[in-house]
Amino acid sequence: MTKRTLPTSETAATTAEVFGELLRHYRESAGLTQEALARLIPCDRSQVARVEAAKRVPTESFARMCDEILGTGGVLLRLWGRIDWYPQVEHPDWFERRAEMDAQAVALREYQTQVMPGLLQTPEYAHALFSRAAEGAELEERVNARLSRQQRFMVESGPLYVVVLDESCLRNVVGSAAVMHGQCGHLLDAGQHANIRIQVAPSGPAELVRPKTSLSLIKLPDGADWLYAESLDRGHFYDDPAVLARHAQTYDVLRADALSAQASAALISEAMKGYEQHAEAPAQRDDLDQEQLQRQRRRQLPRSRPRVPRPRPRT
Repeated sequence: MTKRTLPTSETAATTAEVFGELLRHYRESAGLTQEALARLIPCDRSQVARVEAAKRVPTESFARMCDEILGTGGVLLRLWGRIDWYPQVEHPDWFERRAEMDAQAVALREYQTQVMPGLLQTPEYAHALFSRAAEGAELEERVNARLSRQQRFMVESGPLYVVVLDESCLRNVVGSAAVMHGQCGHLLDAGQHANIRIQVAPSGPAELVRPKTSLSLIKLPDGADWLYAESLDRGHFYDDPAVLARHAQTYDVLRADALSAQASAALISEAMKGYEQHAEAPAQRDDLDQEQLQRQRRRQLPRSRPRVPRPRPRT
């Protein structure tokens, strides 16, 4: 297998450094130390120091608070929204390589099973997914990095992105019914972009030939094609023409046999309505419980006047 070297994502790294330098400039212009700014946010001083050194991914709320405290007119928040923070988060080497590919890809075709692809996850879905293995600052960093990775695909001039979702992605509940409701809505919105097509491979038809695992077919600007697939604890890259041809054919046949984009949107809408009903049911049960509790309390309330026994008529 021939190995090709990918250029590093210098633009993203440089932009992250610019964010840190700009934060330092505004902080010093305001006459604040890192510790003083941290107290006003509030956060730990080391967080300010690490963001200024481009060694930590700031949250959206961090950027907004800095704008308000330093009177920047919203400069930091606008810059934060344009940065691809994904390369700034520590990942295994193989995942960093995939992140670099996503930052350069001119076309991406994916098949996904069990969980939603990262490029289509909502903040709530990503948070629920990452919370299984991370918490605190690390959790927030990973969520923010994943969301920033989506940016170049969620514009009309973005790269072609075609994804076939196994129906298990819609049925496998991540977080809660409310999270899944929002996730389904996001799929419908994303499918409206001119560069994005979302299709569903329904669970029923046994004749559908599905790949054994989630996979991505990636085309880079130099014309190189790569196959990416994940096993339990690592990612695998292939550029062997025979391997690429075999999996590309499997993908193309599956996509042809899957539901159309319009029929897929109808199935997603149906799943969305189901999650809406599940999300409303607990609230309705809570209302019923409260009503029953109030009735019980009313029965237990003492009467305002003492009861006076009425004389019985003599016989």
